[in-house]
Amino acid sequence: MSKEKGSLSIHSENIFPIIKKWLYSDHDIFVRELISNASDAITKLKQLASMNEISLSTSTGYKIDVILDEAAKTITFSDNGIGMTDEEIKKYINQIAFSGAEDFIAQYKDKSDKDQIIGHFGLGFYSAFMVAEHVEIHTLSYKEGAKPALWRCDGGTEFELEAGTRQDRGTEITLYIGEEGISFLNEYTLKSTIKKYCSFMPYEIFLTVIGKEPEKDQDGNAIIEEPKALNTTQPLYTKSPSDCSDEDYKAFYRNTFNDFKEPLFWIHLNMDYPFNLKGILYFPKLNTEFDTIEGQIKLYNSQVFVADNIKEVIPEFLLLLKGVIDCPDLPLNVSRSFLQNDGFVKKISNYISKKVADKLVGLSKTEKETFEGFWEDISPFIKFGGLKDEKFYDLVKDIYLYKTLDNTFKTLDEYLESIKEKHENKVFYVSDPIQQAQYIKLFKDHDLDAVILSHGIDSAFISMLESKREGVSFSRIDADLNEHLTEASDTEDDKKVEKQEALKTLFEKSLHLENMKLKLENMKTDSVASMVVLSEESRRMQDMMRMYGMQGLDPNMFKTETTLILNQKHPLVKHLQDDSIADEALKEMICQQLYDLAMISHSPLSPEAMTLFIERSQKLMLKLI
Repeated sequence: MSKEKGSLSIHSENIFPIIKKWLYSDHDIFVRELISNASDAITKLKQLASMNEISLSTSTGYKIDVILDEAAKTITFSDNGIGMTDEEIKKYINQIAFSGAEDFIAQYKDKSDKDQIIGHFGLGFYSAFMVAEHVEIHTLSYKEGAKPALWRCDGGTEFELEAGTRQDRGTEITLYIGEEGISFLNEYTLKSTIKKYCSFMPYEIFLTVIGKEPEKDQDGNAIIEEPKALNTTQPLYTKSPSDCSDEDYKAFYRNTFNDFKEPLFWIHLNMDYPFNLKGILYFPKLNTEFDTIEGQIKLYNSQVFVADNIKEVIPEFLLLLKGVIDCPDLPLNVSRSFLQNDGFVKKISNYISKKVADKLVGLSKTEKETFEGFWEDISPFIKFGGLKDEKFYDLVKDIYLYKTLDNTFKTLDEYLESIKEKHENKVFYVSDPIQQAQYIKLFKDHDLDAVILSHGIDSAFISMLESKREGVSFSRIDADLNEHLTEASDTEDDKKVEKQEALKTLFEKSLHLENMKLKLENMKTDSVASMVVLSEESRRMQDMMRMYGMQGLDPNMFKTETTLILNQKHPLVKHLQDDSIADEALKEMICQQLYDLAMISHSPLSPEAMTLFIERSQKLMLKLI
């Protein structure tokens, strides 16, 4: 077979079914596309005027009108922009995928600001046929001597082009709505769609409903209201931060996200190089007991809404954020697969991560009290960020805060400095302030300090810190009996040693526990009779097994040894040690009770153990009667 070259052919009659069904995933996208085209038409006109290509009246009021006529089943999009000649209609409308925006940019590339032009591919107009059975274009070009033109098409490959009747410069596109678009003939639906896609469009958008009865006052007279634009032409993120007040930021947050809880703080983004990006990111106030911890990022392209569920542009650990990001370099019709595989999007994500880190560092230095006030709200996410992103950790490592037993906040260095004389480079921490209340009291009574690390992420965070801070170790407050809580034992004679061994034998007989070590101590307090301690290493292994399930592994592979500490200064322990209780059953009950009391301060009892504890407590109280 001989070598052959040629051009691929396209049957135009097959194009419209593809456009109608597959070009866009959402039918309401036609509103965005047609209003974007109208916006481009006005932008082109303004740019021509700025380049002195044409002369315009200084009183020209640029706007976009959307006219709904439910009775006629039409929706009309009208602008007072650049308009078109019949030759331009043949070029930009009849030739599918020939972009007038791209052509304009190419023609005036040295003079125009291309970032202000929205369209690129020449397909947006045809989204009209997703909901319309028939479309008409009435247009009049800005060019001197231009004549109005009228174009009609019923969604096939045939069209009509003839002289029009429009008298004012601009374009009017009328959609004769078919069955697939009936819902858009509802005023509320159409208005909501306009607000969804075009809330920040740079030109005012007005909706007029033909045949709508005006509201009336008490006397039955029609109330005449001034037309009100549906959009904000200068959203807050387009302004300089120096021109925005705190109330401006809060109002923008309320209006954009319908959230009336004040955000904790915000970050105003403004970048021109190496890519163009503007926006505002908010750290919301979360009530984690009821609120979902999933934020909302609204993505825009030149003030045109693209999507609000795109997670790829935000680092994973910042998905709680709510915000608006406007980036003209991203396509209007963005897909998740595109974002997942696009290096440019990764650059945006890295930039946002750095800006968040910079903001946090700045707040910690200039607004310390404010920063401490919301630290507990944001700390899980900042810790997660440190675990996920080493660059982020390096930026914020010195501002991580740790709440101490006296409810003050310290950095890790500040804490280590404050305790260096008592336990150098060892960080004692509390994972459950209620469960570990007895240990907290002991620490406070002996002027010892610990930090609160009670969130689920803290276990992994501690391990990371130990790997990064050489010589620093973390130990839970109940992992061992701190030397500052005990006194040195007196010289023990044979009789005393004998009593201690007898006490150990009694407990071992009463408790029947494997992997339990018994230890007698002289604590500095007589308020605590018994305590249970589990080494930090063993407990972390248990936590890991619970967290990851460790299915298929024999738990006996990770035997852990718990230590029951008996305080020889406590009266109950003294009575048991002196063998002053004649009732053997009572002695066993007291041993079991002391063990359960110690366990309750260490970790929750199992349902069976709790039932036995309650029954035993009642029996012991009955013996007092």
